[in-house]
Order: sequence, then C-alpha cells, then structure tokens
Amino acid sequence: MSDASALYLGLISGTSADGIDAALVRFENDTPQLVDALTHPWPEALRSHILAIAQDEARLDLDAYGRLDVAIGRCFADAAAQLLARNEGIRSAVRAIGSHGQTLRHRPSGEHPFTLQVGDPSVIAERCGIDVVADFRRADVAAGGQGAPLLPAVHAMLLAHTHHTRVVLNLGGIANITVLGADGSVVGFDTGPANGLMDAWCLRHLGVPFDANGSFAASGLVDETLLASLLTDPYFALPPPKSTGREHFHLAWLDTHSRLVALPPADVQATLLELSARSVADAISRHAADAIEVIACGGGVHNGVLMRRLRELLAPCALASTAEHGIDPDYLEATAFAWLARQRLLGLPGNLPAVTGARGPRVLGAIYPAPP
Repeated sequence: MSDASALYLGLISGTSADGIDAALVRFENDTPQLVDALTHPWPEALRSHILAIAQDEARLDLDAYGRLDVAIGRCFADAAAQLLARNEGIRSAVRAIGSHGQTLRHRPSGEHPFTLQVGDPSVIAERCGIDVVADFRRADVAAGGQGAPLLPAVHAMLLAHTHHTRVVLNLGGIANITVLGADGSVVGFDTGPANGLMDAWCLRHLGVPFDANGSFAASGLVDETLLASLLTDPYFALPPPKSTGREHFHLAWLDTHSRLVALPPADVQATLLELSARSVADAISRHAADAIEVIACGGGVHNGVLMRRLRELLAPCALASTAEHGIDPDYLEATAFAWLARQRLLGLPGNLPAVTGARGPRVLGAIYPAPP
C-alpha cells in the first residue's frame, strides 16, 4: 500500500480528560484532511482516578501504575475500534494509529526534566491489529525542549496566512497559542489554564464535569482581588518556550488563595473564567501584537461566555472558530497526532525547535507493531 492511499488514525485525551478523541485522517499533498471523528467517553470511575492523579491528589505505587497504563490503553483501543467500526471496510487502509495517551505529569524543567503519558500502546496494537506510534513528547524533552506544544506545525500547514499574522488558540484544559507570522515564522507556547480549573471547580461544587456554555460563571461576579492574586503566579511572566499542565494549575494551587473562603462558588467560577481569558489576551498582546485575527479550537469554543469575554479583550483583533475555516475545532488535536504518526513512519521530524526550545528537529515517537 502506498502512503498516498493510506489513512492514519489519531488518538488523544487532553488535560481535562473529558473523553478520548479519535480522528481518521487522509493526506493530500502531505496536508492532513479529516475523514471522520468521534469522542469516546471514559468510564466515570477511571476518569475520576485520572484527574485525581493528574492534580496530585492521589499517589500510585508501581502495581497501580501498571494497571492504570493497561486500563487506559484498553480505553484508547476501544475509541479506535469504535471509529473503525463506523467506517466499515477501511481497516486495511489504516497505516498506523498515532496515540498521544493520557498525560499524568509534565515537568519539562529542572535537573531531570520529564513528561509522562500513559496508555499502553502495545495493548492498542494488539486489540486493533494496526501498528501504533506513541510516546511523542520525550524525544523533544531529551533534546532540551518542552515537549509541547506539538500542534503548531499542523496549525501552520492548515491556517498560515501569507499577508498577515494569525494566532491559533487552542482552548483545552490548558490554553496554548500558535503565532503564525506572515513571514512564515512560527512561535507557540502554553499561556496557562483554559478549561481545566473551571472544570475542576464545577465538579467540586455542582457535581458535573464542566460548565455548560459558561452558565455557572455567568451567574457570578469576578473578584478582582482574587484575580490579581492568581495572576501573580510566576508562570504567566515566563518567556517562551514554556509549557504547563494540570500538575501546576489544579485545585490545590487554587486553594492556596485564602480569598476563596469569603466568596460564593459562582464568583470563583467567574474569576477563573476571567483568569483564562485575561492570561490568553495578555499573552497575545505581548507576543503577537500585530495579529489581526485569532482562530480558536478545542472544547473552550463551546463556552459562549468565555468566547464572548475573549472577543472583548482581544478587540479590535477578530476572534473566530476554526469551524469558520472548514476545520472541526473538536478534532484538530487528534488530527495532529495522526500527522505525527505519519511523520514517524516517514522518518521526518515532528517538532518545531523554535516552539519547543529543543536543540534541533527530532523524529518523534516509537513504533509498536501490530501482531503478525
């Protein structure tokens, strides 16, 4: 089978662990095109366990880690199998599955930098009968990079403009921006929390996993004192390259702010939404002052209150969804990991050193063959 006729399948669960996104992708002139996609739900008990570990609220011994790695791998395999079943007859055309896995820790700085994604790729290969490419981030970290974000290369392929600067904004559990210069330059980094803190606060106080359309936040008032305190976190002032995750911006971090005890939960939610919007807008103002449009993807595009506040803060810079450019905002990340799998099989780099800070381009990922 030639690569020109091949399909690739991308899998990812983001920092919010709100489901496993699966994307079936074909390539036209090396550019990814989404064929079909779906979100496979986590078993609730497993999702709760993942979030507790990611937020440093639970510990794992080696046996528990091994069991979790396999359990997550099985769920990723189920997501791939569901998408394959919905597209009957195409399995033989799928060259490889690119599995990001579930991030449990991301600490790319310090004496021993590391990033940890779990979801046993051998389990996925065995269950799906398709080669799997996984472990995309560690080669970049080993080369002195952040290991993230990895999406900017795909953002540049799909959304760069030759006449003006654009920003692509990914609103996942963590927000990240890709600055696409009219001169072809690409810069990208994590700005801070997007949905992750809001989701966690919503779960704590309402017992639901996310704030549908921002209604909980809209029922409260922003507390400027709390907001100012949150914005003093040193991460926001760090220059790129930089990346972060739920192991930094989590409820225990939020709970260190004594102002919380005096506020209604809805006011805290409103303040967390403002934190996400303000930190994104500040980052764009500092690093993409000449941008005339911001194009958003990720789950946050469905939060109308967050999008409205971003439009206010970014004006006169326009804000739109990738949907307005023919790209499904919910599956751009999964599409990117299909692309990264293809890059690995072709022996081509997957990172952008200007984004991650790595010492140079690196071929990312390891191959886990399907059973014969």
